[in-house]
Amino acid sequence: MKKLEDIRKKIDQIDEELIKLLNIRAELVKEVFEIKEKEKKSFFDPSREKKIVKRLLKKSKGILKTEDIEIFMESIFKICRGLFKEIKVAYLGPEGTFTHLAAIRKFGEKAKYIPTKTIDEVFREVEKFRANYGVVPVENSIEGIVTHTLDVFLESDLKIISEISLEIHQYLLSKEKSIEKIKKLYSHPQALAQCRKWISEKLPNAEIYETESTISAVKKVLKEKNSAAIASEIASSMYNLNIIAERIEDFRENITRFLVIGNDFAEKTGNDKTSILFSIKDRVGALHDILLPFKKEKINLTKIESRPSKKKAWEYVFFVDFIGHKDEENVKRALKEVEKSTVFLKILGSYPREG
Repeated sequence: MKKLEDIRKKIDQIDEELIKLLNIRAELVKEVFEIKEKEKKSFFDPSREKKIVKRLLKKSKGILKTEDIEIFMESIFKICRGLFKEIKVAYLGPEGTFTHLAAIRKFGEKAKYIPTKTIDEVFREVEKFRANYGVVPVENSIEGIVTHTLDVFLESDLKIISEISLEIHQYLLSKEKSIEKIKKLYSHPQALAQCRKWISEKLPNAEIYETESTISAVKKVLKEKNSAAIASEIASSMYNLNIIAERIEDFRENITRFLVIGNDFAEKTGNDKTSILFSIKDRVGALHDILLPFKKEKINLTKIESRPSKKKAWEYVFFVDFIGHKDEENVKRALKEVEKSTVFLKILGSYPREG
C-alpha cells in the first residue's frame, strides 16, 4: 500500500505541474491572439497545429502512442482557441447531422455553431463574415463526390484550409421498439444510398421518402407512427428515439470527407494536399497535356472530377486534388505549365493532409 501511495503522490505532483505549464501556455497563446488581432490574421492555424504535433511525435520517447499524443494536443488546441474569442463556424445543418459532428471534431465544444439549410448558405455566411469558418461535405467513400460543393467553389473566392475525415455509422431510429412495425422510412438520399442493401433485406416493403437531412427525417418520425429514420447515433439521444438497428451501412469503410473553408490560405507543413479547378481549351488531347506536368514533377494526383461549367453546353471544369503545397517549387512549376493550357486555373487551397 505504501508503494501505491508513493506512486499516486508522484502522479499528483506531475498533474499539478501540467496545470501550471498549461496555464503558462495559455498566457502565451493569448499574446499570439492579440498580435494576430492587430494584424487581422486568422487565429485558427491548422498548419501550425500540424507542425506542433509532428515535432512532438519526433520528441516522444515514452509509451504514448501517436494517436494518444494527437488526441491530447487536439484537445489543448480546441480549448485555447476558445479562451479569448468565440469562433463562429457555419455548417450544413441542422444540429446533429454528420457535418455538425465533423465541425465539432475540428473546432471543439467552445465554438459557436451556425446551422444552415444549404451548402450555398455555408459559403455565404463565411463570405459575409458572419462566420469565421465553414464546414461542408465533399465526398463519401461509397457514394462519391458531393457535386454541389464543387459547383459552389466555381463562384466563390473562399479557400480550403483544412479537411476532416469522419467514419460514418448509420442507425435506424424510431418511436417503435421493433423493426417489424416499420412501414415508412425517411432519410437523406446519401444515407439511404449507403444502406441500400440493408434496406432491401430488412425493410423490403417499407415506403421510402427522401429528406433534406437526416435530422429532417428524425423530425418526421417524431410525428408519425410506424415510421423510422436513418440517422446518426447522437440523433437518438437528442430526440429521445429508440435505436432498433445499429451500424446498418452496407460497407464497413464508410468515410465522409469534409472541408473547412475560410478566407486565407494555409501555410505548408511538409505533408499537404492541394485542390485546384480549371477549364481547358476544346481540342484533342487537352486533358492529357494538362496532366503531363504533374507526372514530370512527380506529383501524385489523388482525385480528378469533371463538372459541367453551366455556362456553355458540353463545356466542363475539372477538380483535381494532389499531394503537395502550392508554395513548393515543383508544384509552382507544374501549375505554371498547366496554366498555359487552361482557359482559367483556380487554386482552391493548400492544406494539411489528415491522417
